[in-house]
Amino acid sequence: MAGRVEGKVAFVTGAGRGMGRSHAVRLAREGADVIVLDTAGPLPGIAYDQPTLENLDETVRLVEAEGRRAVGVNGDVRDLEGMRAAVDAAVADLGRLDVVVANAGICTPTAWDEVSPQQFQDTLDINVTGVWNSVMVGAPHLVRAGGGSVILISSAAGLKVQPFMVHYTTSKFAVRGMAKAFATELARHNIRVNSVHPTGVATPMGTGDMQAVLGKAMAEDQRLGVMFMNMLPVDTTQPEDVSDVVLFLASDESKFITAHEIAPDAGVTEM
Repeated sequence: MAGRVEGKVAFVTGAGRGMGRSHAVRLAREGADVIVLDTAGPLPGIAYDQPTLENLDETVRLVEAEGRRAVGVNGDVRDLEGMRAAVDAAVADLGRLDVVVANAGICTPTAWDEVSPQQFQDTLDINVTGVWNSVMVGAPHLVRAGGGSVILISSAAGLKVQPFMVHYTTSKFAVRGMAKAFATELARHNIRVNSVHPTGVATPMGTGDMQAVLGKAMAEDQRLGVMFMNMLPVDTTQPEDVSDVVLFLASDESKFITAHEIAPDAGVTEM
């Protein structure tokens, strides 16, 4: 039985671990070859574990273990021309591109009056400009392929404000708007663009000193902590739960869905 994205080629950013790796492996399991990109090295100002080249190599291994081809790219979503050259070369190798999953992002919880200008800029550079760059290097290949699906990973913070994250919430609302804007102009090429808005997900973003950093910010106004509460009785979700949605949007099952927000958010945005 053919997989749900059999014969397609996908490009996934932030694919070295966490949600990005989960998306890449799930798409491969359903028949896609995958270009996997991540930054192997320090990210600016984050309190959780840093990505490594070994993380990216492991994602490549896991995709290949599904019987699919993988091209690993040690790159930075902030580097438009570097990413364009790498993706163009990978597409030439794999033959086409059908799906773009702009997943890379950072989160640095901080009380509003302690967010530094550099912290705000770094968040926008990766979470907004990096997403724009990812679409700009991927979408021309989808146009040439005659259509495809672009999936922008936002957050519950792109539907409902989350406290202690002015810069992150700003970036994720921007991604939501970007999806709609790209969807309008790419529609004539039969390219669909949607955004995905998960609640908290168990990824490396929750490692290191991340909880302590969030706790420090919340100490200033603990009433706002309830804004992180899910409607369903779960504290967090798994990367695979988000990958279910990514696979659906990458497949022809969602062929008439575009310019929408899809929220595997356990109801947090309605609380």
